[in-house]
Amino acid sequence: VTHSIPACIGSMTINSKQLDNESPVSIFAVNKCYVTVQDGTFFDGSGFAALVKEGYKVRSDVNITLEFRTTAAHGVLLGVSSAKVDAIGLEIVNGKILFHVNNGAGRITATYEPRGTNSLCDGKWHKLQANKSKHRISLIIDGNLVQTDNPYIQSTSADTNNPIYVGGYPADVKQNCLMSKSSFHGCLRNLILTKGQQAELFDFSRAFDLRGVFPHSCPGAEH
Repeated sequence: VTHSIPACIGSMTINSKQLDNESPVSIFAVNKCYVTVQDGTFFDGSGFAALVKEGYKVRSDVNITLEFRTTAAHGVLLGVSSAKVDAIGLEIVNGKILFHVNNGAGRITATYEPRGTNSLCDGKWHKLQANKSKHRISLIIDGNLVQTDNPYIQSTSADTNNPIYVGGYPADVKQNCLMSKSSFHGCLRNLILTKGQQAELFDFSRAFDLRGVFPHSCPGAEH
């Protein structure tokens, strides 16, 4: 076995002597255990998860669904970019959800503005769906639809070829459709990208780069 165990381990003794796990000699990718946990992936606000090392091709159509839970008013949710201007980006800015798409002709944005300033950053789970269909883009948050007009109707394909960055991205990586540099602090689950009939559920434990991300559990809801 070459991979770690996604679990909590406590009260370990060797030869009747209890090991002190409070002050280890060295530690790597070990988080504290929570009294109550939920399914999902915890982002501690310092890093990101990188998926699809060979590059994800958005092209003309993609439908992104995920659930998030946070108390922070800012944070990157997801970005896929290219070496050119083509890109897509999902982020929380001032408690609003922004979905940006650039098919090469210019960036367009669908913005979901909740009624209450902090109503999406209340520590409860919220459902997000972002859809790009050629030049049209839309956002559905908790069942509420936002669509936006696109003046660049001739430009329909986002020719991306970079990894999918979730919850943030490295300082040396360009993201053409994200304004925020703040890493997401909270929990994500059920990230699915659908193209046509093909839906792909992304398992964060299979990310090729994880920083400040704990893929197997979220601390129980904050009160």
